Amino acid sequence: MQNKDNQSKRIFLKSTHQWVEVSEEYFRDHIRYYDALRKRQQSHGQCVCPKNKFWLCDGDCFTCEFHRAGDMISLDNTIENEEGDTCSLLNNLVDPTPSIEEIICDKIELDRLFARLNELMPEAIEIGKLRLDGFSDEEIAKSIGIKRTTFLSRLKKIKEQLSHKHPDLF
Repeated sequence: MQNKDNQSKRIFLKSTHQWVEVSEEYFRDHIRYYDALRKRQQSHGQCVCPKNKFWLCDGDCFTCEFHRAGDMISLDNTIENEEGDTCSLLNNLVDPTPSIEEIICDKIELDRLFARLNELMPEAIEIGKLRLDGFSDEEIAKSIGIKRTTFLSRLKKIKEQLSHKHPDLF
């Protein structure tokens, strides 16, 4: 009697109806690949292969006797709605990218916001650049020639004015 470690591994080839001896490593890779494929198909409701027939799995799901083709729906497949119009599921997918109109409106609103900010505080662009460079409030205030508390109170006042005009942005 052979030891379990020395037993050869076999894979059934459904196309030729024969068993083929393979190495342990190839057998593990084969089982891992086809188990993952079968589980994915089962989770999509397309495979109903019973556990005692897993050894038959060769990855050719469309010719398999355990494949449930009726559950597959393509996005290109046309369906008829209540009014009798035909459409595909692909037509009902929402495009997450913003439309050109939205982009233009946002750009116009941003330009107006910057213009108003420039009216309220002409040094705002310089402050923004210093902030992006990692300067502290004290360093920024010193750079524009005012006290830190004055700088912070001006920022607070401007933020209140802008948030009153643009509440959705602040």
